Amino acid sequence: AALPALRIVLPVGISFYSFQSMSYVIDVYRGVLAPARRWSDFALYVAFFPQLVAGPIERATNLLPQVQHPRVISDYGLSHGAFLILWGLFQKVVIADNICRLADAVFAHPPAEALTTWLGVYAFALQIYCDFSGYSNIARGVALLFGFRLMLNFRNPYFATDPSDFWRRWHISLSTWLRDYLYIPLGGNRGGAARTQRNLMATMLLGGLWHGAAWTFVAWGLYHGLLLVAHRWFEKVLPPLPGRGWKLLKMAVFFHLICVSWLLFRADTFRQAGELLQAL
Repeated sequence: AALPALRIVLPVGISFYSFQSMSYVIDVYRGVLAPARRWSDFALYVAFFPQLVAGPIERATNLLPQVQHPRVISDYGLSHGAFLILWGLFQKVVIADNICRLADAVFAHPPAEALTTWLGVYAFALQIYCDFSGYSNIARGVALLFGFRLMLNFRNPYFATDPSDFWRRWHISLSTWLRDYLYIPLGGNRGGAARTQRNLMATMLLGGLWHGAAWTFVAWGLYHGLLLVAHRWFEKVLPPLPGRGWKLLKMAVFFHLICVSWLLFRADTFRQAGELLQAL
């Protein structure tokens, strides 16, 4: 994998259109989707350029019928598409590309001061959200200009109150893909608590590995798997507490748990992650 040639020939966006192709084959096999009759329709579904590089990961059940039938380009589609493109560019160019300087400085030279380290982690949390959400918004906006409607990929993820809520808000196209094509076929929450925990851990470990071939990504997936398992246990032991104050407290606590996970995601090595965690 260290050979320069392999880095050159590795196709851009391979993880996204691979998942789209897999979902098509699996859905056809399951009988929930009729096979495409024309090769060009299937090729456009797989290689639809607005979301080809970074998603959202579209399902054939949503995008393929739009390819096969005439599109309607409306005034709303043009105006809302233009808004999504401009908002996505603002997220990416103005916020993410500027705040990354602070995050890069902290992760390149881990400081001993807790405040500086926290600022770097907060900066990366904002950077990765605005970077990824911004690209998804641009992709959805460009698609709308052509009369295509792509799925929503982010829904205020940092307002989540628990790990299950977070994965219903963050990279929705990936989390639902992992749920439908990995977690549920493994058995989902059927078969008792032990098997449910096993299925959650396996799904999140593979979800971490999907982001890149590095042990830090595997550890990131393991961390989120442990959060999901712990949350299920706490739900059974502790009764839900009502009130807006309790909800805000859960948001704040879980946001910081997510920030710790971003530390694993961003760090190049476990040693670097350990130094930053110690500084926090």
